[in-house]
Amino acid sequence: MAITSNPTVQNGAVSTGTGTHSFLNITATTAIKSTSGRVVAVNVIVAGSAAGAVFDHPTTSGIANSNCVAVVPEAIGTYFFNFPCSTGITVVPPTGATISVSFN
Repeated sequence: MAITSNPTVQNGAVSTGTGTHSFLNITATTAIKSTSGRVVAVNVIVAGSAAGAVFDHPTTSGIANSNCVAVVPEAIGTYFFNFPCSTGITVVPPTGATISVSFN
């Protein structure tokens, strides 16, 4: 298993060796992939107070409702999306929440 650290948010992308990756312990808006891919699932580990979202966008700047592909509930749980993103994947966790995202 390979771990690639991201010093900006002090999290890591974990490769499972099957083509699916996970980005762990996200607590702030994070660009997890800057090229096309597929957001597979979001795990809400610590509940939040307002919903978050997943965007088809390669960076944290410029995200808008027009490139939102999924809403992430603030409740603890696993939410499966399996949705393609053509330009990248950026996530905004629910307010006060901690999430992990599976993608490829």
